[in-house]
Amino acid sequence: MKKNVIQEKTFQFDIKVINLSKTLQQSSEYVLSRQMLRSGTSIGANVEEALAGQSRKDFVSKMTIALKESRETRYWLKLLQESQIVKGNYSEYVRDVDEIIRIMGSIVKTTKEKSEAFVP
Repeated sequence: MKKNVIQEKTFQFDIKVINLSKTLQQSSEYVLSRQMLRSGTSIGANVEEALAGQSRKDFVSKMTIALKESRETRYWLKLLQESQIVKGNYSEYVRDVDEIIRIMGSIVKTTKEKSEAFVP
């Protein structure tokens, strides 16, 4: 079976987010770690839902939600990076989520264009 790139990338990113959240909680940072955990793991979950979408419109809707969750996750990661509330280098996570954002943005844009071009 052919692997779906965005499905695989979001799953792997979600694993990283879970592990980062554990690390942050071990440093007694609970608020940002929970926010990031919720939005970060929501990315892959919404991609999974999108792939099982009932229509192209449903697919675009779920992928758009995943895209929004990715942007929120990037916000929390940048906040962690800049505030250094828990000392660390979060740039790898930001790079990963930026790549996911670019891919999903392209998927949403292309799917919308194809939908608009298809007029029965």
